[in-house]
Amino acid sequence: MNPSAEKLRKKYMDNPPGGMTSKDIRRMSGDDLLDMDYFLNENDPFDDDFGEEGFYIF
Repeated sequence: MNPSAEKLRKKYMDNPPGGMTSKDIRRMSGDDLLDMDYFLNENDPFDDDFGEEGFYIF
């Protein structure tokens, strides 16, 4: 199993996201954990958006 998935498993078992239990997290595959983490942190306000495509006024 992916070491980063195991770190995420521990993180989410200690503090499961809303609507989930530690038991749910324990049964998830490593890929499912990585996907869940990605979508939970997709709109991270501290993420550096530099270089993203869009309209810029300089």
